[in-house]
Amino acid sequence: MDSPAADRAIGAEELERFRAGLAALWPDGLGEERARIGIAVSGGPDSLALLILAAAALPGRVEAATVDHGLRPESAAEAAAVATACAGLGVPHAILAVTVAAGNVQAEARAARYAALAGWARAQRLAAIATAHHADDQAETLLMRLNRASGVAGLAGARPRGLVPDTELPLLRPVLDWRREELAAVVRGTGLAPVEDPSNADDRFDRVRIRKALAVADWLDVPAMARSAAYLAEADAALDWMAALEWRSCVKAQPMGLRYRPQAPQVVVLRVVARIVRELDGADPRGSAVARLVEALEQGRPASIGALVVRPNAGGWSFARAPVRRPPPPRPQPPLPEPPTEPST
Repeated sequence: MDSPAADRAIGAEELERFRAGLAALWPDGLGEERARIGIAVSGGPDSLALLILAAAALPGRVEAATVDHGLRPESAAEAAAVATACAGLGVPHAILAVTVAAGNVQAEARAARYAALAGWARAQRLAAIATAHHADDQAETLLMRLNRASGVAGLAGARPRGLVPDTELPLLRPVLDWRREELAAVVRGTGLAPVEDPSNADDRFDRVRIRKALAVADWLDVPAMARSAAYLAEADAALDWMAALEWRSCVKAQPMGLRYRPQAPQVVVLRVVARIVRELDGADPRGSAVARLVEALEQGRPASIGALVVRPNAGGWSFARAPVRRPPPPRPQPPLPEPPTEPST
């Protein structure tokens, strides 16, 4: 299938750059003519540029989906606008409406978005999903997390290739080394009008304030910061590998739960403890709660986290679910007094 609008928008150098980046991430799929890729398109300039590039690089092998979180009144119209743009590019498009659970709205929206995309990809038999994370995103996230005193896991940038959460479906980020302005230029070349999310200009959000600060700090090297985020992602992967080794050698099952005898540096111990909590409690603990727990155990004090009780002993640290407290049995009630008998007449 031809995509003439995309062909007019993209120069030969841009197209070759995109193809080379995608080939490095997806060599098995790019060489397989029947393999199709799904593009997550919000309608903003970044994802719209990714759609245009992919449609030109893989004509007839691209599908797109827009997740409508229903969090803003304009979202349905924006999704419909993406559908119109996809029709012009000859790309099949689906609108995936989701319900966002209460709580941390951003985290819940992300979980709902990826769950919907995974279901759509399975139904369409797509081989991978691509998103439009780019170098400016990496730099903004790094600065935002530094400002929050995050550890290595928080500072790690998005990886060029991963998996859609809770699936084995490849998640690709083929424009991770592109700048935001480069992607915007791709969109301008088509004459398409991207969606402008008003939250992207709302100073209440940390990312927006950092984005504005970066725009005027011309002495900062955004591509270099993005590369640093990538190096931190590699370090994060190495720590995960070390934590897996520590788990296999130092975590043992016991009748009431798990016992852990730490041997590694604390940064690895924290990851092992977090995994133990997930295994036994079924919840993903906050990093600050895990750090407080480890501090207490290192000082020889028992502590609790979630529904677990943790005790230090000679064999290490014992993790077990707290016993369920049963309500006390009801107190026996004194018998009711017999009613008085009426005198006989």
